[in-house]
Amino acid sequence: MSLSIDSFLNNLAKAPIKPVYLIAGAEALLVQEAADALRQRLRENGYSERIVIDADAGGFDWNDLHQHGASMSLFATLRLLDLRLPTGKPGKEGAQALLEFCQSPPADTVLLVTSQDWSNKHGGKWSEAIETLGELVVAWPIKPGEIGYWINRRLSAKGIKADAEALQILTARVEGNLLAANQEIDKLAMQGVQGAVTAAQMQQWVADSSRFDVFKLIDACYERDFARASRILRGLRAEGEQIPALVPMVGKELLNLAYYARIQEEGRRAQAAMQADKLWQAKQAQMLRMLDHGSSRLFDELCRQLADVDRMSKGRIGGDPWVSLERVLVQWADAKSRVRVSVCT
Repeated sequence: MSLSIDSFLNNLAKAPIKPVYLIAGAEALLVQEAADALRQRLRENGYSERIVIDADAGGFDWNDLHQHGASMSLFATLRLLDLRLPTGKPGKEGAQALLEFCQSPPADTVLLVTSQDWSNKHGGKWSEAIETLGELVVAWPIKPGEIGYWINRRLSAKGIKADAEALQILTARVEGNLLAANQEIDKLAMQGVQGAVTAAQMQQWVADSSRFDVFKLIDACYERDFARASRILRGLRAEGEQIPALVPMVGKELLNLAYYARIQEEGRRAQAAMQADKLWQAKQAQMLRMLDHGSSRLFDELCRQLADVDRMSKGRIGGDPWVSLERVLVQWADAKSRVRVSVCT
């Protein structure tokens, strides 16, 4: 069975070091912290050489993993192979390479595989081999009802004891975003906040991280959470945001998705193109998940509809631009159905 992040971290100090680890999940903060904790444990036990391997880099050859495993360490007797696999999908060649590594692991080497995405569909013989020989650690998304408990534990670890109302304020402000929550908690600690914290104090100290903004609107569409996207859109409208300010940012994302979808449909690697364009890893993983559900035809059509939304907002054609924009977003967020909703003109 896979381990939760908490179980893994709680037992890391006393558990024997395994030849291979797979730490994966969409909660980037938890994956990073678990991987950092393992790296620290390995350093403390003499694994002073670390080789970082980017499995999604352009031109990557899975034979490199075999060669690193078979070669002698240059600088130390113990080493870490740090393999980055953002999508959690090694492909046929990669799956075979990982399976072969697990069948004959080098005595002086630990392999750490990290992924920014994971579900029951990602697994296969390669991940089963890792789980049998080493550890499979999954950072499952924190459920809405658990975020308050998670935040409270983080606060306690920093010596901060928030009362129930103060905890509710912080939880509402970060809107389920673990990275934002962690940043707010770190800021409180850096400000020297310690001991009991009341609701009034929390209200004063914590920045309003839940302010509706277009970046969260875009993230909600990538997460295919239309209910949240709709709520954020209405919040933006209530705050006085204007359609002409929203259209370019939404349009940029849709144009990029259409571009990378065409690359993928032509049989080329969209991931390699994203790396060549210097997109950060989190954005790459976000886009690749969306490309699993949407085609270039869909994203091109949404760009056309978005252009109509812009014209509506400027009075050039008839229609309600806010309703029409919402229709564009529902098709984006529900890409798997290939829905086509015509914008009223």
